[in-house]
Amino acid sequence: MFIAMNRFKIKLGCEQEFIDIWKGRDSYLHEVLGFKSFNLLQGATTEEYTLFSSHAVWESREAFEGWTKSEAFRKAHANAGSRKEIYMGPPQLECFEAVL
Repeated sequence: MFIAMNRFKIKLGCEQEFIDIWKGRDSYLHEVLGFKSFNLLQGATTEEYTLFSSHAVWESREAFEGWTKSEAFRKAHANAGSRKEIYMGPPQLECFEAVL
């Protein structure tokens, strides 16, 4: 199992807009071999931002890497960052291999 997570710092007051962007987009993940599940997670709020994380579970690192090179990936990210003013910097990708 392989987990790919992107951490997003979202400006205060823009949380619902960020959630709505994710609700309204088609990720095309269901079209990709090796995709298992996806969650959008909301974390702690600081004085500056609210932390979110996209959490995708894949059968393997190879399946995830295949996704990043696919037409489905290009379509899903066609409008990524179109509302840059709600982000406190770019997302931070974190990848994990299951060891147990």
